[in-house]
Amino acid sequence: MVANLPKNIRVGVVNVSVAGCKIELFDKENYSAYAAMAPGWMANMIKEYDGNPYQHLVDMGKLAQKDGVIKGILLHQGESNTNDKQWPEKVKHIYDNLIKDLDLKPESVPLLAGELVNADQQGACAGMNKIIAELPQTIPNSYVISSAGCEAGRDHLHFTTAGYREFGKRYAEKMLPLLGYKTAPTTQATKPAPPAAH
Repeated sequence: MVANLPKNIRVGVVNVSVAGCKIELFDKENYSAYAAMAPGWMANMIKEYDGNPYQHLVDMGKLAQKDGVIKGILLHQGESNTNDKQWPEKVKHIYDNLIKDLDLKPESVPLLAGELVNADQQGACAGMNKIIAELPQTIPNSYVISSAGCEAGRDHLHFTTAGYREFGKRYAEKMLPLLGYKTAPTTQATKPAPPAAH
């Protein structure tokens, strides 16, 4: 992003992540029931966000808005929700809450959702990518970032360092044109076409 933006523009990232959690942890109305059942290792991560990662995300977003403008939301989640056909609706609920709680306009704040480790890398949860692909049908201003060819780690759940770097470039290559900037694409970041009518 920085390499393709004017030098006077700074890029900030608000990172709130809990390894291994289901998307339900970020549902502001129902997160506590899920958090209460979390294993000890996850519970410790949740505590780092005062027990409520969603609220921490909102608080950090408001802090960011004091000095800047929120331009987009990145999402990389799904392993723990594999085969959950309700996942796109659950993500929409959280996205809608963020838009409301941060006083944003959905048409100017895209959601970029990354695929899980791809089938071409023997991704352990690659089947979830079919459900992730449905997200743009649920959230109009959302885009799916391909993980094809991004090198997987030994567990086939995570990427290698090189894989993460490539994936990050793909997020940027999708985001830059949405912001009105041009960049020479080197990879594929796609928004799936709507299904054909039968």
